[in-house]
Amino acid sequence: MVPETLSKSDASEPDMSGADDIGDDKKEELRNAGLKVTGPRMQVLDLLEAAARDNRHLSADDLYLSLQQSGAHNIGLATVYRVLTQFETAGLVMRHNFEGGHAVFELSTDDHHDHMVCMETGQVIEFHDPAIEKRQREIAAEHGYELVDHSLVLHVRPVKKKK
Repeated sequence: MVPETLSKSDASEPDMSGADDIGDDKKEELRNAGLKVTGPRMQVLDLLEAAARDNRHLSADDLYLSLQQSGAHNIGLATVYRVLTQFETAGLVMRHNFEGGHAVFELSTDDHHDHMVCMETGQVIEFHDPAIEKRQREIAAEHGYELVDHSLVLHVRPVKKKK
């Protein structure tokens, strides 16, 4: 991997606000989050959106490798981490630590879902179950609380077929 210094500031990244080939919705999303529209931010956002369409979660390393494979050799791993931290702070992405502290990211959405992580393959499966959601609210109420938010991760293993 190509190391990159952490001293790079946003001022050294080109302002992409006038670029014609960047979607206005994406530019607006970054601006609404209080972030300047830059090439690296747009490219990371594009990759996260593509992953979201396939219900995939990406690590910083995954994003960095995808950027390198797409020819974005000017974007280093430190920049990817910085952009992800900025996106997380702005509420654009959610960070999950599913596999022994290995952080993966997904775009923040209004649609709540939970996760299953396969212990053999590392595959992350998203699901939503109204009965589980209802029961969690009931448990909180039984203990005198109102459920504000939660994160449910089921660690699973494929069922072995009996011969």
